[in-house]
Amino acid sequence: MKSPCEGVVWEILPSIRAVVAAELIKRGLSQKEVSKMLGITPPAVSQYVSKKRGYNIVFDEETSQAIAKLADDLVSNNVDDLVERICQICRDARSGEPACKPRCKCNDDAL
Repeated sequence: MKSPCEGVVWEILPSIRAVVAAELIKRGLSQKEVSKMLGITPPAVSQYVSKKRGYNIVFDEETSQAIAKLADDLVSNNVDDLVERICQICRDARSGEPACKPRCKCNDDAL
């Protein structure tokens, strides 16, 4: 049996990080700047932006907008608690009807 936490750790969080990293790169930040901002390694950022990691989920419009807003706020240094913001995006993506499309394993009943 797959626990809900496994789905979050292996599917949802990497996908959120991948989209946030891509959004930050689109806004002109370097991979090194993105890694420092997100507290992850530069190789992780490289894998996220090259779509080698974290692209198992295609988020719905509402979740995508929340991620874009987080990227804007990070660029403008307007994020008090990055962990809480990512957790909120994750909670929203998992609540009610799945925010992610069928390729996501988070549609399992365990989540």
